[in-house]
Amino acid sequence: MGKEKQYETVIGLEVHVELATRTKIFCGCSTAFGGAPNTHTCPVCTGMPGSLPVLNEKVLEYAVSVGLATGCEITRYCKFDRKNYFYPDNPQNYQISQLYLPICRNGAVEIETKDGTKQVGIHEIHMEEDAGKLIHDEWEDCTLVDYNRSGVPLIEIVSEPDMRNAEEVIAYLEKLRLIIQYLGASDCKLQEGSMRADVNLSVREAGAEYGTRTEMKNLNSFRAITRAIAGERERQIDLLEAGEAVVQETRRWDDAKGCSYAMRSKEDAQDYRYFPDPDLTPICISEAWLEERKAALPEFRTEKKIRYREEYQIPDYDIDILTASRQMAELFEKTTALCGEPKKVSNWLMGETMRLLKERGLDPEDIRITPSNLARLIAMTDQREINGAAAKEVFEAMFDTDVEPARYAEEKGLLMAHDTDALTQAVKQVLKDNPKSVEDYRGGKEKAIGFLVGQTMKVMRGKADPALVNGMLKEMLSGEHDF
Repeated sequence: MGKEKQYETVIGLEVHVELATRTKIFCGCSTAFGGAPNTHTCPVCTGMPGSLPVLNEKVLEYAVSVGLATGCEITRYCKFDRKNYFYPDNPQNYQISQLYLPICRNGAVEIETKDGTKQVGIHEIHMEEDAGKLIHDEWEDCTLVDYNRSGVPLIEIVSEPDMRNAEEVIAYLEKLRLIIQYLGASDCKLQEGSMRADVNLSVREAGAEYGTRTEMKNLNSFRAITRAIAGERERQIDLLEAGEAVVQETRRWDDAKGCSYAMRSKEDAQDYRYFPDPDLTPICISEAWLEERKAALPEFRTEKKIRYREEYQIPDYDIDILTASRQMAELFEKTTALCGEPKKVSNWLMGETMRLLKERGLDPEDIRITPSNLARLIAMTDQREINGAAAKEVFEAMFDTDVEPARYAEEKGLLMAHDTDALTQAVKQVLKDNPKSVEDYRGGKEKAIGFLVGQTMKVMRGKADPALVNGMLKEMLSGEHDF
């Protein structure tokens, strides 16, 4: 019997999400990504004696919103706890987190895979602070620490062990990411570390009790997560097949080598000597405040897809792409409200926008085009102020700098010429200069018209309407015109 039939994989995730607040969780320091080392710091986030933390209310708002969007129960009375451990990037020698009374509990999200829909339970969501970052200097043979990230607000979303393969894991992460992005609670960029997933994985013989789990860290892409799951599954199965025990431990995944190695034995809660943080007051959530948070929830993707079908009557394929990003959906809706052309707006977003995002290695959240400029470009094209080729050039400039389309088209000489006399002369000249193509077309080779259109556009320096050129050429070629 093969391994796939003998063993079942059991997976749960711990997902850390950096929240999109301007300041840190317990102090007023900036959370901006990429600052010079140790410039976004103060006595609180560097753990100086005598400094006192104060909770950033926006962190609580985001945490509760994520909890409501994932069907969680909101803990009306909750506290912060100290998780004690020593590590150089942890300036206080403890992390402020939540163990006993996390802000959210007992939720679930629905995922879709090729096997259908499935509920993945959420055990809890808790708020905590991030640690600093160690930087290993190979030239100086030393390790430096940057505390800019220390105190950046996190939520940790702990799932139930409900997933059985990498496909379900990726579907769960994509669903979580989309919910959080729609809320505006985080950009969830794995490459920048604003969304990080630790994989808890065990294997068991089909129908048996849970096996011993390991925790996999250093997973910063869906590809790495998929490979790590496959690698750890095979490693554990090989141990069991050899009659050896799986050790409960934390392992680090090396994506370049395609393997993992042990970091430390897995700690239990008692190893961290948790106790309630004495410097932070408990959080009491009122019914009125909670109702405000519920009312502030946005329209999520599932509801948008239903509404788009009814309101805009565009294909499901378009809807799936447009609603896969909050930024894309907002740009589509606002532009359509201005121009009243949902399909044309969709075509620009699905065509040129997706192409440029791919070419430049950007995410939809990086789009800077304004609805007013996109609506103006569509109007300019409809009114034949510019032709299709020029419109694409203008759009690319708008994509890079959000330049005003009419001004850019005028500055670059892209506006179409409406001088019919000049166009007539250009067409006559092209027909006169290309007798072979004229003969081919009149002899039944209709494709010859394409060459003649191209030559006319060249003479007009691209400022003519190709459809008008095509019609004028056919009219002249249909009779015994003197060129």
